[in-house]
Amino acid sequence: MKKQECVAMLLAGGQGSRLGGLTRIRAKPAVSFCGKYRIIDFTLSNCSNSQINTVGVLIQYKPFLLNSYIDLGSAWDLDNPSGGMHILPPFLSETKGSWYNGTANAVYQNYEFIDFYDPEYVIILSGDHVYRMDYTLMLKFHKEKNSEITIATIKVPWEEASRFGILTVDDDERITKFTEKPSQPDSNLASMGVYIFNWSTLKQALISDAGDPQSHNDFGQNIIPQQLNQAKRVYAYRFQGYWRDVGTIESYYQANMESLREGHFLNIFDPKFRIFSNEDILPPHFVGSTAKIENSLICNGCIVHGMAR
Repeated sequence: MKKQECVAMLLAGGQGSRLGGLTRIRAKPAVSFCGKYRIIDFTLSNCSNSQINTVGVLIQYKPFLLNSYIDLGSAWDLDNPSGGMHILPPFLSETKGSWYNGTANAVYQNYEFIDFYDPEYVIILSGDHVYRMDYTLMLKFHKEKNSEITIATIKVPWEEASRFGILTVDDDERITKFTEKPSQPDSNLASMGVYIFNWSTLKQALISDAGDPQSHNDFGQNIIPQQLNQAKRVYAYRFQGYWRDVGTIESYYQANMESLREGHFLNIFDPKFRIFSNEDILPPHFVGSTAKIENSLICNGCIVHGMAR
């Protein structure tokens, strides 16, 4: 097997209870977004457009629909022989059952998958964010800083900062403090939940965390703070584009409405950065001769005879 420079581990198992009825029968990454897309399409498209050829998708909650949708990864050009897309369900444990204990535990349970490819770097991703990002630029930053862990960050409104992992950085962008969902944040620089680790660093961190009975086995609560306490080189990569955590009904609605704005990143005609979807198999929409459409997104399979506003 050809050694991979970078392997992606995509966390796609959350229940997403804050999305209410939208996740009653499906995992949050499988929820529809902006018509023909699913939320997970954006992270998978980022991987494909960033030439990351080996992706492990970690699924646990309501796996059938998401598994069926992803299939072999061909919709995102991730069905390649050098690595490809791999669905990674939880292992059956006699003590903990078939379930991941936390984000770090999910990656730890798939330790052998990563080790099989023996990558130099591992990028940890979330399947429930809407954004377009070239991970090669973040990896370049990681290398230039000689970083052991790099966290993608973005400024968020102060009133929303308590929803996120919040960072404090020095003049060189090295992280000096990380607090997961603080009640009184001292910064509005938030973690996007996108991490690049040196595999050697991540390997030791996961083993140590798994052996700690007091740990919540979570990257934000445990792994990152522990690595900072050990004086590891942890840097913040500042992302300048559009990014939304669509984990609540309000944020999900707002992100869908923002997609209608002129100049929004969701440009399906952009030849440099295509957004892939397994829903491309749907028939095109039909607009009748008497229809009048204003500021609307008309999705595949729709038939419009009247007015859409």
